[in-house]
Amino acid sequence: MASKEADHTRSPAALKVKSFPHKPGVYLMKDEAGRVIYIGKAKDLRNRASSYFLKAAAEDPRTAKLVQEIRDIDYIEAESEVDAVLMEARLIKDIQPKYNRELKDDKTFPYLEIYIREDFPRVVFTREPQERGTKLYGPFTSPRVLRGAIQVLQKIFKFRTCQLDIREDDPRWRHFRPCLLAAINQCTAPCNLRISKEEYRKDIRRLQRFLEGDKEGLLRDLRREMKEAAEALRFEEAARLRDEIEYLEKLDERGKIDVHVQPEVFHVDPRKGLAGLQRVLKLTQPPRTIEGVDIAHLSGSEMVASLVRFIDGLPFKPGYKRYRIQTVEGIDDYAAIREVVHRRFRRLREEDESPPDIFLIDGGKGQLHAALSALEQWDGPRPVFISLAKREEEVFVPGRDEPLRLSRHSFALRLLQYVRDEAHRFAQHYHHILRRKSTLGEEKNP
Repeated sequence: MASKEADHTRSPAALKVKSFPHKPGVYLMKDEAGRVIYIGKAKDLRNRASSYFLKAAAEDPRTAKLVQEIRDIDYIEAESEVDAVLMEARLIKDIQPKYNRELKDDKTFPYLEIYIREDFPRVVFTREPQERGTKLYGPFTSPRVLRGAIQVLQKIFKFRTCQLDIREDDPRWRHFRPCLLAAINQCTAPCNLRISKEEYRKDIRRLQRFLEGDKEGLLRDLRREMKEAAEALRFEEAARLRDEIEYLEKLDERGKIDVHVQPEVFHVDPRKGLAGLQRVLKLTQPPRTIEGVDIAHLSGSEMVASLVRFIDGLPFKPGYKRYRIQTVEGIDDYAAIREVVHRRFRRLREEDESPPDIFLIDGGKGQLHAALSALEQWDGPRPVFISLAKREEEVFVPGRDEPLRLSRHSFALRLLQYVRDEAHRFAQHYHHILRRKSTLGEEKNP
């Protein structure tokens, strides 16, 4: 066994990867006949490819068989992590390597799906592709990476990811309130008919060209369209094209997938969860945005808070916020909640943003009252404030003495639990960072 390990770690392929660049791209492993047997992506080609030529890879049951067959390895450099992710999916689909082949037919792997027959095509992450009426890209090897790539691409092409059935000939959509993605310029808000069907579909075609690998041709056409728009004095259109070009050109700097990647959701059906919340909270329509708050501390030290944001039942990670509690001495969760709610709604007023539809507090009736007391000076529209107590999973609402007790299997409760647990995870993560800095004597940011 020792000689095999030595051969593996010192093989010509193992020596070859030492010359690979520290850049994103895909690597192609070949057998003794020169056939590609595995394709993988990497944000650092040398580091990732080198990991297959360590002793651990030969002993790991997941890679041992593959490692024994590697005789050569090549790479294709990509301009960014997103480019590498898309390149990997295209190559797997075209080449169907031996050790990637299960991805081709296994529908449990994720795909990016575009509903091209809709007036305003939506772009979704799916594990269950439709039989017809959509354009499918994938399969992708990592659900988390695909979610991150969608987030990055949405900033460029501003497509919708919601489940709304939007029709251009239905004037009722002019009175629909868009979600937060429109406010942060990450969606062109076809739900409010702020963009024509023709212009929106142009963006979708540009997205498809990028997904299919025609980035250079796309940039060339975008520059021509921008020049034509400027010469015709269509300055708003020219500015939008300029921003699109800039983002595509700097994708390697600004398209970091790990920054945008969303948590995985397996146990929650977002649409059923939102419909359930509309019913139990007696709302006039399903909620679009939910924000959740949690407090974290250890014996009163390094008290912090988190705020997470969900849009259409799914986490929207760019909307997450962290707070260091500034006005509270000792252990006082109520006071900490008051401070966070006050700061959050002060920020909403300063930035002229709409509040969420539901604001969820981790805790019971006392925590809920503390949150409400922070809004005495707030004169804008109020979200529905509720709290979720961990022990019995009871839902407290203002003006009601007894809590709501939802079925443990209800989609509404599952969605609230997911928001609450995500807020808790995010708060604990921040708290651990601060404690580590304190322990190591590092300077802490205010």
